[in-house]
Amino acid sequence: MPHPKDLRIEDYTYPLPDERIAKYPLEERDASKLLIYKDGVITEDIYRNISAHIPSRALMVFNQTKVVNARLLFKKPSGSVIEVFCLAPHSRYTDIQTAMLQKGKVEWECLVGGASKWKQGMVLQMIHHGPPFTLSARIVERNQGSYILGLKWDDDKLTFAEVLHYAGKVPLPPYLHRDADIGDESRYQTVFAKEEGSVAAPTAGLHFTGKVMEILASNNIETMFVTLHVGAGTFKPVKSPTMEEHDMHAEWIEVGYNAVQQLANAPDRKIVAVGTTSLRTLESLYWIGNRLFNGEAIDFQGIAVNQWDPYEPIKTCSTKEALQAVLDYMRSNQVDVLVTRTRILIAPGYTFRVVNGLVTNFHQPQSTLLLLVAAMIDEDWRRVYDYAMDNGYRFLSYGDGCLLWNKSVIISSR
Repeated sequence: MPHPKDLRIEDYTYPLPDERIAKYPLEERDASKLLIYKDGVITEDIYRNISAHIPSRALMVFNQTKVVNARLLFKKPSGSVIEVFCLAPHSRYTDIQTAMLQKGKVEWECLVGGASKWKQGMVLQMIHHGPPFTLSARIVERNQGSYILGLKWDDDKLTFAEVLHYAGKVPLPPYLHRDADIGDESRYQTVFAKEEGSVAAPTAGLHFTGKVMEILASNNIETMFVTLHVGAGTFKPVKSPTMEEHDMHAEWIEVGYNAVQQLANAPDRKIVAVGTTSLRTLESLYWIGNRLFNGEAIDFQGIAVNQWDPYEPIKTCSTKEALQAVLDYMRSNQVDVLVTRTRILIAPGYTFRVVNGLVTNFHQPQSTLLLLVAAMIDEDWRRVYDYAMDNGYRFLSYGDGCLLWNKSVIISSR
C-alpha cells in the first residue's frame, strides 16, 4: 500500500450525473434506502430497519452538531448583492461556542461572493425586522481565499448565534444549485442537533428519527454523542494531483468525559460511527490519547491532530491505553469537555483504531470523504458505488446511504 501522500485523486472518481444528485429529501427521513456492505457481500434495506443490521451491545456514535444559518446576504447601495458565508470564528476565540455567544460584535472568517465589488473601507449593512436590528460588516483582513470580517449589530442583547438564526439562511451544499426553502430549515438538521457551529449538516444523521432511536435502544444497541462542527472545507475539492499537496481543513471537535468513558468501557463491542464526522472525531481521539500516553504536550487551542500524524513512524499504544490517557488528562485538569481542532486525513493505508462500522451517505467523486470510504472497505468502494448507481440510489447530502463494515480495525489491542 503506497503512503497516502502518494495517492492520486484521479484514481478515486466515478461518473455522477446531475440527475442522480438528490435535490430534496424524501418526505420521511427513515424511508431512504440503505445499502449494507459486510464481508464483501452487498444487501439492501431502508434506514427504518437499520437496527436489524447492528449487533446487540454495539455502540453507535452520533454527531450532535447543529447547522447554523451561515449565509448572510448584504445589499450595496447600488442594489448588487454581496454574499457572506460564515466559516469559522477568528482564532482568538477558544472555541465555537464562546464565539457564538458574543454580543454586539464578533470577528469571523468568511467566504465572500462578489468580493471584487466590496471596496476597501466600505461598510455593508443589513436591516432586519422582527426582531429589529441592523447588522454591519467590514473587511478586517484578506486571507488567501477567505476574509476576516468584523460583524456588528446594534442590539447587544442578541448573541451572534441569534443574529445568524434571524438574519441568515440555511447553507445548503453548493452542488444542489438551488436556494434553501422553508422545508430545509428542519430537514437540513438532525433530530438530535444540539451544539451550534456547523455550516454543513452531518448528513448520515439526517435519516434517523426518534422512532429509529427508540428501536435501537430496545434492541440493546447503545448510543452516544460527540460534536464535530462541520466546516465548508468538507466541500473543498482536491485540486492537486496527489494528496501530498492537498491542505486538509481543520474542524472543531468536542467530546465529553462521559463519552470517552463509554468508549473506554466498550473493549469488546462493535463501534459504529454515524457519519464521517463522527468517525473523524473518534479516530482523532485515539491520536490525541496516543500523544498523551507517550508524554507529549498538546496545545488543545491549536491543532491537536494534523493530517499526516497517523502515518508517521511513531510509537503507538493500544486503543484502551489511548482512551485511558485522555480520561486521565481530563480528570487531572478538571476538563469536562475536551475541545480542540483536528485536521486528520483518513485515506487508504490508514489503520482504524476505534471504529468498526460506518453509516454514511454517498459522496462526491475525488473528495476526501470518498478517500475515507476507500480506507474503510479498500477497493470494494468501487463495487459499492457501482451497485448504488445501478440500483437507483440517490446521491450526496439529501440522498440514500450505506452501512459499511471494516475488516481491518485493531480489535485485539483494545
